[in-house]
Amino acid sequence: MSGFETGQARQAPVEPTLDPNDPRTALQARLRTALLALPSYFEFNNFISGVNATDLFSLNSLLGTSIENQVLKALNAERLLWDPDDEWVGCIFERQAQAFPDVRLIRKNVTGKLEIILGVELKGWFMLAKEGEPSFRMAQTPAACADHDLLVVVPWYLDNVLSGKPVAAEPFVVSSRWATEYRNYYWQVTRKVQPGTNVDITSPPGAHPYPTKDEHSLDVPADDKGGNFGRVSRVPGLMTDWVTATNRLEILGVRNENWYRFLKLHTDKGDPDIISAALEQRLRHHLGAEGAARAEQIAQLLAQIAETFA
Repeated sequence: MSGFETGQARQAPVEPTLDPNDPRTALQARLRTALLALPSYFEFNNFISGVNATDLFSLNSLLGTSIENQVLKALNAERLLWDPDDEWVGCIFERQAQAFPDVRLIRKNVTGKLEIILGVELKGWFMLAKEGEPSFRMAQTPAACADHDLLVVVPWYLDNVLSGKPVAAEPFVVSSRWATEYRNYYWQVTRKVQPGTNVDITSPPGAHPYPTKDEHSLDVPADDKGGNFGRVSRVPGLMTDWVTATNRLEILGVRNENWYRFLKLHTDKGDPDIISAALEQRLRHHLGAEGAARAEQIAQLLAQIAETFA
C-alpha cells in the first residue's frame, strides 16, 4: 500500500507437527478437548458486588491471578478427560510465578527429580476490560516453547454483568511455539510499517524450553516505539477472529461488545448530556432515518440507566 511497506516475504508459520509415537501428543490432543470443556468445570464461588459500573474495567487486574488459579484447579479436576486411562499417574498441573510457561504438567520420579511433561502459558481476560481485547504480552522466543506446549487464554465475565460470580467462556487454545512464530511473522512480514522501519528481531542465544528465571528467553524487536511487540491479540490471523467471536457472546441477552461500548462511553465521557447525545447518535446510525424517534426514546431510557450507575 502507498506509504507503507512490509518486511521480506516468507511463508506463514504453521503449528508444529507432533510425533504420533510420543505419548505427549495424544495427551495434548485430549488436553485441548478438556480445555474447551473448561466452562463446565470452572467454579468461582465468591460473589462480586459493590463495584461501580465505571470501575469494572479494573477487575482484570484485581482478580486476574485468582481467576487463573481457578482455571488451574479446574484443569486438575478434569483429569478424567485428559488422562482417562491413568497413563499420567502422579502428574499434576502446577503454577510457577514469574516463569515461562507459568503452568506446567509435572511429575516427580522415584529419585525426587522433577519431570516436566508439557507447559501451558495461561492468561485470563475479563471481557469488560478497558482494552476490549486481551492485553497481555507474549514476547518469548519460539525456541523457549516446547512442541507440545500451549497458549491458553480464558475469557470470563460476571454472570450478572455488573455483579455476581465470575463465569468462564470458551478459551483460546493454540500451540505456544506457533503463536510466537506467527507473532514474529506478523511483525516482520505482514505488518504495515513506514518505509525504512527496522523490523529485525533479536533472539537470545541458547534459548530452550522451560528456562529458569535467570535465563534470557525474550525476543527483542529493533524498533518498537509503541511498545506493541508481543500484543498477540492484535495480530491478524492469530486470535483476532476469536476475540471478535467472544465479544459477540450474549450476557443476559445482550452481546458483550455492546455492554463494553456502553460502559466505556460512560468512563470516557463523564457528562451525562454528552453521553446521551453519543448514544442517540449511535442508535440513529443503526436504526436508520425512520427510526430516529425510537432511537431518542431508547437513548432516554439508557440515560436513566446511566443515572443509576452514578
